[in-house]
Amino acid sequence: MPILHAIVLGIVQGLSEFLPISSSGHLILVRWLFGWDELSGDTATAFDVAVHVGTLIGAAAYLRRDVATYVGAVLSPLLGRGPLGSDGRVAWSLAASAVPAGVVGVFAGDALRGSGGVVAVAVALIAFGLLLGASDRLAERRSQQDFGIGHALAMGAGQALALQPGVSRSGATMTVARALGYSREAAVRLAFLMSLPVIAGAGVYGLVELSVPSALWPALVWGMVSSGVTGWVAVWGTTRIVSRASLQPFVVYRVLAGAAVLALAATSWR
Repeated sequence: MPILHAIVLGIVQGLSEFLPISSSGHLILVRWLFGWDELSGDTATAFDVAVHVGTLIGAAAYLRRDVATYVGAVLSPLLGRGPLGSDGRVAWSLAASAVPAGVVGVFAGDALRGSGGVVAVAVALIAFGLLLGASDRLAERRSQQDFGIGHALAMGAGQALALQPGVSRSGATMTVARALGYSREAAVRLAFLMSLPVIAGAGVYGLVELSVPSALWPALVWGMVSSGVTGWVAVWGTTRIVSRASLQPFVVYRVLAGAAVLALAATSWR
C-alpha cells in the first residue's frame, strides 16, 4: 500500500470519525472515487483497525481531563475515598452505552459492514443527516450531568446503527442525544466520550484475529499517525463549531455529499 494512500485515508478517517459524517462511509467513498483497491480481506481490516486506534489516541488526548475525571470518580469508592457521586454515575453510564454496539457488532457486524455499497452509503448520509437536522432544532433541557443508564442505552442503540456505513457513530449518537433534550455541547461531548470504549473494544477485537504482513507496517504506522492528529483536530473543531453555531453545517454537507455520490453512481465514473 503506498504511503500517500495511507496518509490520505488516515486523514479521512480522523476527520470523519468525530465529525458527524461517517468515517466508514467516507473511507468507502474515497477508495471508490480514486480506485484504491490495493487492500482486501485481512489487510484491509488491519488498516482500518490501525486508523481507528489512531483516532482513539487523538480523541483521548483531547478529552484527557474528562477521562481522568470519570476514571477517578469510578475508582474513588473502590479505594475507600468516598461514595459514588454524579461523575461516577455518568462514568458507569458511559461504560454501559457501549453494550448495544458491542452486541450488534458481534452478532451482526459483518452483515452490516458488508452492506457498504456507495449507493447505500449515499442514502444513509442523506437520511441520517436529515434526522440529525430535525433533532438539532429541538429544545435544550438537559446537561451532561443528567446522563444516566436509560439515556446511555438509548444513545448506545443509536451508536450501534453506525455499523452501517454512512450513518456515522457520532452523528447517530448526537441525534438521539438532541432528541432526548441534551444541549448541543452536551450531546457532542457525550458522543465523543461514548465513542472511546467502542473504538477501543473494536480495535482489540479486530487485532485478536489479525496477522499483519511485515510489508504493511509502514502504511499502518503512517495511517495511524495521520488519523490520530486529524482525530484530535476533528474533536476540537466540532466542539468549537457547535458552541458558536449548530449542527446544521454538517447536515448540509451530508445531504450535498450524498446527492453528489448518487449522481456520480448514475454515470460511468466507476
